[in-house]
Amino acid sequence: MSKRDELIAKYAADLKEKCGVDADMDLLTKVTIGCGPSIYNADSSTVSSSDESELETVKNNFLIKKLGLSASDDLGGGIASVMNQYGQSNRNKYRAVVYYLLTKHFGKESVY
Repeated sequence: MSKRDELIAKYAADLKEKCGVDADMDLLTKVTIGCGPSIYNADSSTVSSSDESELETVKNNFLIKKLGLSASDDLGGGIASVMNQYGQSNRNKYRAVVYYLLTKHFGKESVY
């Protein structure tokens, strides 16, 4: 099993245990691949829900650039909803899981 496959399995388990979501493995795999090499770096593989600049990066680089949403689509509300679903107390919020949940939240599965 490759390192990426191990991470995808870990993300699927995180979705099930922490979010109560059965992952669409095909979509999760595509989202994980879309994250690129950031998933292998301890710092960039997670999203800090308490860091405003981090959330701005998620909004600008993922929601607007990747998913093609506009700033008028209540992006902050979507991010807050996903962070609550993941659980504010969870210290490690994996980037691929957050992006997967955001993709589902905004109904943008077709991008992948």
